[in-house]
This record gives sequence, structure tokens and C-alpha cells, in this order.
Amino acid sequence: MSTPPTFRLRWHTIFIAALTIGLLWWFLRDQDLRKTADAITRAHWGLIVAAIASVFVTYVLRAWRWQALLQPLGPARFRTAFRTTVIGFMATFLLPARIGEVLRAYLMARQEGFQPASTFATVIVERLLDLVTVLLLFALSLEVSGVSVERDTRVISITLAAVAIVGLIVLFFLAGHPERLGRLASRMTRRLPPRLANLAGHLVQTFAEGLKVMRSPAHLATAVFWSVPVWASIAVGIWLTSRAFDLTFPFAGSFLVVGYLSVGVSFPTPGGTGGFHAFYKLALTQFFGADAAVAGAAAIVLHLVSFVPVTIVGLIFMWQDGLTLGSLKGLRKTAEAAERV
Repeated sequence: MSTPPTFRLRWHTIFIAALTIGLLWWFLRDQDLRKTADAITRAHWGLIVAAIASVFVTYVLRAWRWQALLQPLGPARFRTAFRTTVIGFMATFLLPARIGEVLRAYLMARQEGFQPASTFATVIVERLLDLVTVLLLFALSLEVSGVSVERDTRVISITLAAVAIVGLIVLFFLAGHPERLGRLASRMTRRLPPRLANLAGHLVQTFAEGLKVMRSPAHLATAVFWSVPVWASIAVGIWLTSRAFDLTFPFAGSFLVVGYLSVGVSFPTPGGTGGFHAFYKLALTQFFGADAAVAGAAAIVLHLVSFVPVTIVGLIFMWQDGLTLGSLKGLRKTAEAAERV
């Protein structure tokens, strides 16, 4: 007789569960649940519907930006860029270890005939553009939104924005010589078995090939151009949802909230749970003096607005493509192996 399978909790599963619980506790520790429920029932749902529409506009803009980043590798259809982007974010929301970024690059490469590692490199560039855009808009909003903050906060935000820009410039120069990067990686790994050393060199060179957009001023400028509307659309969704709860602040202040939410969702919890809620409430109470219970109610609804509709559409796209959540988990290993080929 075969022994029944045993289920072991891996250390990172325990860590993520503990982190999620801790962040939710932080969010709920001073939350008046009765007042929170009352705020949700009195919300202006027409504005929330408009916020949901802005979420889908964001994914359209993300798809257009990704097309620009992929152009040096070859033409990519908008339909493929949009569907794989939605599926990738849906997988990131539902599955552990943020595998959606790897999966969407792999699905794009498989459907459009690109090299997986090069396609994944464009996702890295996309994330860098996001970081630069968020930091710049956050620093700018501190100056124009009329909020009162300490001088140290302004200095830190400007410094981080400058560092992000420098990182973008460094990546631009490194991407200029993919073959040199490959040889450098081979030298650095010469103590490894020959097969692993050659594999590392090939991976680095292939990855650098994906950074071709960094050496194409026109395509890079297009991607940078689309980054501002992407985050402006995200800010619109935040602003509309906040207004639905009568939390009023200048639209420029939405970029302060964006900056805080970017920190909140960086915690590896499912769908940003806990971190999203806590940092939204922190931003609203710290910068705009919002009531904690009302800000908490808005955080709950904004989280649903940001994640649920896209997750539903992603599941529909996945079903249409004959995929399941289980198959996506299996595709992760295939995608990671493909990046090394």
C-alpha cells in the first residue's frame, strides 16, 4: 500500500501567512467596524463603477506600453499583449511568489515567437519604468498638492527619484553590449561546471538582448510616454473611489496615495492583502486628515475595485485559452526553464 501524501508547510508559506495576518491586524487594530460598514453602505456607487472602468483603461494602456517595449524584438499584437497582461496580473493576485510576471512573459513569447528570456527582460524594463514614474510623480505631488510634510520626507522622495533615474541610465549603457555581458558572466562562473558556466553566459546575453528597447530611443521614449498615462489612470481610480466615500483631496494628491500603495503591495501577500489596506489608510489619514474608519472602508472597496474585476476577466481569458490555475503552476517551471534556453 502506498503511504498517504503528507502536506508540509514550507517556511515561506508560514512567513507569508504570518505577514498577511500581521498587516491585517495593523489595518484593523483601530478600525471601527460598525462605522466602516455604515460608510460602505453610504458610498456613491456610481463613482465606484467609474473607478472600475478606469482599472480596465489602465490595462489597455499597459498593453500599449508593452507593445512598445517588445517592438525591438518583433511586432506583438495588441490582443496578445492585453490578454497576457491580464492573465499575468490575475496569476500574481491568486498564486504565490508573484509568478504572474514570469508567466505573462512566457505566454507572450510562446504566442508571438519571441525568446522567453528576452521577453521577460522587457517586463523588467517595464517594472523599472513603473518605479521611476511613481517616484517622480510622488516627488512632484509633494510640491503641488498642498500637503504639509517634513523637509526630510521631501529630500528622501527626491533622492529616491534621482536614484531610479540613474538606475535607468545605467541599464541603458549595460544593455549596449549584450555579448560582453555574456562573456563577463562566463568568466565570473568559470569555476562552475562548464555546462552551467555556458548556460549562465547564454542566459545573461539573451536577457540583455531583451533590453534592446533601451538602445532604441524612439521605442524607449514611447514606453516612457505611456508610463505617465498608466499611472494617471491608476490615480483616477484611487481618486474616484476616495470621492465615493466623500474623502476629498486634490487629484495631484492621488499620486501620494499611489506612492504609499506601491509600498503596500510590495509585501508578498496574496493580492496585496493587508499591505494595500494599511498603506491606503495611512496615506489618507496622514496627508489628508481622513477619518480612520471611513478611510478603512474606502481601502476595502478600492482593493476590491483594483483586483476583483481584473481577476474575473483573467480567469475568463485563461478558460478561453484552455488553462487552469493548476496548469499555470506547472507552466511556471516550464517558463523558468525556457528562459534558460
